[in-house]
Amino acid sequence: MVQVSPALVEEKVRGVELLERAYRFLRGDEEVQSLLRMSNVMTVDRLLYNDHGPVHATIVAGSALQIFDMLVESGFVPTTLQHHTVDDIDEAKLVVLVGAYLHDIGNSVHRHQHELIGAVMSDPILDRLLDEVMSDATVSKRVKIKSEIKHAIYSTNPPVKALTLEASSVKVADATDMAEGRARIPYSKGKLDMHSLSALSIKRVELEPGSQRPVRIKVVMTSYAGFFQVEQVLLPKIENSMLADQVEVVPYLVGRDGKLQPLTPIYP
Repeated sequence: MVQVSPALVEEKVRGVELLERAYRFLRGDEEVQSLLRMSNVMTVDRLLYNDHGPVHATIVAGSALQIFDMLVESGFVPTTLQHHTVDDIDEAKLVVLVGAYLHDIGNSVHRHQHELIGAVMSDPILDRLLDEVMSDATVSKRVKIKSEIKHAIYSTNPPVKALTLEASSVKVADATDMAEGRARIPYSKGKLDMHSLSALSIKRVELEPGSQRPVRIKVVMTSYAGFFQVEQVLLPKIENSMLADQVEVVPYLVGRDGKLQPLTPIYP
């Protein structure tokens, strides 16, 4: 069992030089961090939405890598390897890491069509990143990797079908950042409604191998209101990815005695 949290990405990149270098670049690049902070200005300050900044980027990156690893360990071959757009598994994970970390930068311009905006905006950032971590890569290889990362960014748009295992991992991971009020459904802070009640009722999200499918997303909630987030955000993301038959969602309710009561698993 792995809990979705900001600390997860550090664990996932540790010991893999390509990923460690890429993550250091993303954390230290002034443009990337400024875009993520500006994304929160637009979404949190101006629209009263939930967090879309550096913390969200970090959480989604770790969750996406964990989901991707679980699928690969279950026997799935990464799409990028199948189609020869990357050369090895570490490069496939690079697509996941960078796509997840940058997926919300388009919010710095506007919430509307931010996934498309972000994919376009990412180009110079990806050029710098590849200069840093894959300086010997040919133009052809750079174009392939950049295209895969942009696909992952754009595919986080809920109605857009993710066409790779990598993009699908990012798309689903985006919806797993919903614990302790970190809802993926926008809500006005301080306002008591279904959106805020649902957001506050989810205590944690965990990832583990499922009993019927490779990935189980365990959602621990203090009230049934948490189903609102699951049904409105998580399930549509799963259904519009390549993982509709590979993920099971199991809600748990925290009882008055503090014990977890498993509820009926959800199969999208």
